Amino acid sequence: MTSGKADIIAALQKEILSLQGYKAEGDTAVVNVGLEPITRSFPNAVFPTGTIHELLTEAPEHTAASGGFMAALLSAFMQQGGVCLWISTSRRFFPAAFKAFGVEPDRFIFVDLHREKEVLWTIEECLKCRGLAAVIADLAEISFTQSRRLQLAAEQSNVTAFILRTNPRKLNQIASTAQWRIRPLPSQLEEGLPGVGFPRWKVELLKVRNGQPGKWELEWSLGQFVVLPEHAAPVISDPPKRKVG
Repeated sequence: MTSGKADIIAALQKEILSLQGYKAEGDTAVVNVGLEPITRSFPNAVFPTGTIHELLTEAPEHTAASGGFMAALLSAFMQQGGVCLWISTSRRFFPAAFKAFGVEPDRFIFVDLHREKEVLWTIEECLKCRGLAAVIADLAEISFTQSRRLQLAAEQSNVTAFILRTNPRKLNQIASTAQWRIRPLPSQLEEGLPGVGFPRWKVELLKVRNGQPGKWELEWSLGQFVVLPEHAAPVISDPPKRKVG
């Protein structure tokens, strides 16, 4: 292959990655979420923005853990201004808890709706608003076509969406850039101190477009993520079971 063709292919790959939310290192739109060991799993070693992140939950405690992990991520997103919208048919999170992750609760707007169809429409319209820091939504079901519409809206506005999928029986393929599974881990108390320890999660990056999946155990302490050392190295994840058809 000539150097001219190689340069053209490299430029096209760079443009495609940018459309998928993978900004080049040094781009002003890059959000540093403080997860360096994990961001190395993504192309260009940059956490993808302006795209859809899918979080699978199998039980209420997993949903709560996913909410805490997202709040920690959003503390980085909201450093550049803007507010977040949280859209659902049943609000699951206590807003005051966001302060534990460095996020002011009054920068969240909760949209409580009655039907999932209304949630989908609202997510798409919100993703068209460029001034938002992020859009979060709870969804039991979403089709590939519906997710594709959301992905296109996110690409055009550069607003990142986090979709919590709360029905493990409806895990069909959707047009997300990254698929996560977050589970809670027991916290560890410092000797002689009362109360509870810092939040801990088992974080699995199950699918990442053009990247490397893996597993990590993390703690949120003193306003930042800390990778628990004995599980710092990424390991290939088993793919989740999906609905046939």
